[in-house]
Amino acid sequence: MPTIEPGRVCVKKYGRDAGDKAVILKVIDDNFVNIVTATRPKARKCNVNHLEILGQKVNAESAEEIAKALEIPKDKPKL
Repeated sequence: MPTIEPGRVCVKKYGRDAGDKAVILKVIDDNFVNIVTATRPKARKCNVNHLEILGQKVNAESAEEIAKALEIPKDKPKL
């Protein structure tokens, strides 16, 4: 299983964004991370049990790479 680290691309399994791709921006602790998704591009807290980690990884500090991974316009992610 891929590790939970900044820049890792994942899919939300539960909640309003279920089925959407997400990118981990920051690891808060063992249970929570900050993510950004395609439908809600503002960074917010998420339980790691609600995520399915994919093998893809991007630069968590690059809005362009995050936008490309989430397939949204480059100016959308609010890091």
